[in-house]
Amino acid sequence: MNGGPSGFNNAPVARTFIIASAIFSVFMGIKGGSNKLGLSYQDILRKPRLWKLILSVFSFSSTPEMIFGLYLLYYFRVFERQIGSNKYSVFTLFSVIVSLLFEVFAVTLLQDPLANLLTSGPYGLIFASFVPFYFDIPVSTRFQFHGVRFSDKSVIYLAGVLLLLSSWKRSILPGICGILAGSLYRLSLFGIRKAKFPEFIASFFSRHSWPSRPSTGSLRGETSRNVAGSAPSYAGRHLQRTHPAPMAPSTEPSEDAIATLASMGFDRNSARQALVQARNDVNTATNILLEAQSH
Repeated sequence: MNGGPSGFNNAPVARTFIIASAIFSVFMGIKGGSNKLGLSYQDILRKPRLWKLILSVFSFSSTPEMIFGLYLLYYFRVFERQIGSNKYSVFTLFSVIVSLLFEVFAVTLLQDPLANLLTSGPYGLIFASFVPFYFDIPVSTRFQFHGVRFSDKSVIYLAGVLLLLSSWKRSILPGICGILAGSLYRLSLFGIRKAKFPEFIASFFSRHSWPSRPSTGSLRGETSRNVAGSAPSYAGRHLQRTHPAPMAPSTEPSEDAIATLASMGFDRNSARQALVQARNDVNTATNILLEAQSH
């Protein structure tokens, strides 16, 4: 299991968020203000300033937290490839806002005026992402180590536990709030899973984010080859019925694109057929495969 091809291909929202989080974390670390960003009961009493709330969403309070946090954010970019940048933008905003509301409620409930109860950083988005990670990312391999059974998802879970316990109760509460936010998104509270931003907003990240280097496989077309000998899956047969092949001949999909869809749990043969239908566009192919699974 992996997060798909390396880099940020088809993940401009995740790329922008990770870069912003890294910049703010380093800047606040140099200024020595990271430990002052944690949300406390005193902040709620005196109405916290907007700039502090924004910084607390992006800035990790320590180097270990930043390392584990950015690693998890980088891995979870696979969800943007799976649902598309538009819906992932909604998921990001929903996770951040809802988890922050839960944090405010938790701090108000505990009413500890002597300590910063919550650490800063994008805990809401990170731990909200563990919900689709648990339900939607399949286990591809299992192994044993000293009699203990592990899967290829264990490394991600371990990184999450280390981040959750990094500042003890200051980090546990934001992590729990993030999981609650991710659960509400999965339950589609108020139909949030179907919500989308207007197209001009959704395309903002693609136009104004750092360009990622395209893979070699996507730059050069590979020669077409006959794949009729492969046994078609149910999804593959549904693709052929609902999305007929284009009249013009298509090039063989790149291995990177197939690997991206395979990392989401789709059958490689179905992924190849969907990419042919979508002319090697991963987002379109993902939608085709999800539609096929729903039937």
